[in-house]
Amino acid sequence: MAFDTFRFRRVGKAGNLGPGNLNYGRMVEIIRLPAARDDTLWAVVASLGKTDRIADIYPNRTAALADRSWREQQVSAYAGFLKTSKQPVPRYSVALIRRTDLPKSWRPLPALGFLRGQFI
Repeated sequence: MAFDTFRFRRVGKAGNLGPGNLNYGRMVEIIRLPAARDDTLWAVVASLGKTDRIADIYPNRTAALADRSWREQQVSAYAGFLKTSKQPVPRYSVALIRRTDLPKSWRPLPALGFLRGQFI
């Protein structure tokens, strides 16, 4: 649950701001600041051996679980293709991450986890 922050706005002229004088004006108005933005996201993580990549991100766990399920269905639907093309099968999981953990150049992965024959 996010808590709002309140700050007082100064009204009136500031008095003499010399040393020892604390007359900074009257505080009569309360301003409501927006709640701090939640920095956590739910990520669908594609794993291939020791390599992990963030496949996609979502604001809630339910959406991330739905995407993981869809990606697993796509992998099972294309299992024959993956075997004949000698592509490893990615495993998908859901994890909680911070927005700052995403690389600047991050892009969502395709459903099967690779493009042009390489795991991204």
